[in-house]
Amino acid sequence: SYSGDWILRIALPVTVYKMTGSASAISLLFIAYAIPSIVLGSVAGVFVDRWERRRLMVITNVLMGLAVLPLIAVQSSAWLWLIYLAAFAESAVGQFFGPSENAMLPLLVEEKQLGSANALNILNNNLARFIGAGIGGVIVGTLGLEGAVILDALTYFMAAGLVALISVTSKPNVQEQAAHALDAIKKVGQDWRIGIRFVRHEPVVRLLFLSTVLMAIGEGTIGVLFAPFVLDVLKGGEAGVGALMSAQAIGGISSGVVVAWIATRAKPSLLCGFGALTFGLIDLVIFNYSTFVEGFAIAIVLFVLVGIPAAAAMTGLQTIMQLRVPDEVRGRVFGALGTTFGIFTIFGMAFAGIMSDSLGIVPVLNIQGFAYTTIGIMGLTLLHRQMVEATPVEAIGEIQTA
Repeated sequence: SYSGDWILRIALPVTVYKMTGSASAISLLFIAYAIPSIVLGSVAGVFVDRWERRRLMVITNVLMGLAVLPLIAVQSSAWLWLIYLAAFAESAVGQFFGPSENAMLPLLVEEKQLGSANALNILNNNLARFIGAGIGGVIVGTLGLEGAVILDALTYFMAAGLVALISVTSKPNVQEQAAHALDAIKKVGQDWRIGIRFVRHEPVVRLLFLSTVLMAIGEGTIGVLFAPFVLDVLKGGEAGVGALMSAQAIGGISSGVVVAWIATRAKPSLLCGFGALTFGLIDLVIFNYSTFVEGFAIAIVLFVLVGIPAAAAMTGLQTIMQLRVPDEVRGRVFGALGTTFGIFTIFGMAFAGIMSDSLGIVPVLNIQGFAYTTIGIMGLTLLHRQMVEATPVEAIGEIQTA
């Protein structure tokens, strides 16, 4: 499903930009994607901790496939509202998938293999990006948005079938089941508060949430301005948009096995810190090199390189979260993380959509480079020290009564 998702994530911004020529219109698209993470992210995590996760992942894949199909009807800018609505619906359902996947993984492998499992999972995602993004620009240029939508929907339906074949089930222990609807609603609210209370009590997790804030602001700016950057600054054309995404995925793929090997030997805090710092510095070179020299090939090489530290940073961050968060609240904490990411992604998107016209595309994009550089410095200093000094995680019962 990630391959199809990347096809559409390339096709939609390119389509919207060609229809409107407006970065603000693209920012509205990505805001539509981000709003559900704010409204539903934490709440979805509560249900992930209460429902059977494999079944939930199957259902969400089917629903996301159905959500994108109406985009076949889009013919002109008069249909922008449908693009925004479909993006919102797809993202809303997806809020239940991400926490399910992250919460289930630690139950499938031993703790010492968790870092490697995360690295290989990221390798899989990069492979999907390589395939999807690589052909996404070509598909939208030849078959149009309709072709991209059909392929995306098919990948969701295929993913649902594959997940259904997983033999391991995952359902955390839920104490009592509410007898009445009102009691059930109260129980959901209580479960959500327990998850948030855990975040407040765990210093390492709090620092990861701060890193997520910086990451989200940077990702919001690149999400809005990536297509305009490739089309207007680098003059790469529609195929260039997909080519650069695939180039970054190549770096992620090539680093996947290496990062998986390193993850069994290096502390995840150092993996996150060095990865984020290198990622940020390469980003700054990517956004600014065209001021001094020309050549689209330079961008391709740099995007390949940046995929390597990106994989390392995400592997370290996810591993720390999974190690420091008990299974019974893992869905809620990952849901809250998604909500946090969504809020500040929208901030970055809004800033990029409003300020890029006056400040320029490149100065606004530099925000992402500085954000990841800051995350890297934090990872190598504060986060590493806190992981070294970390005490065992409190029992959920103690947090619940705190």
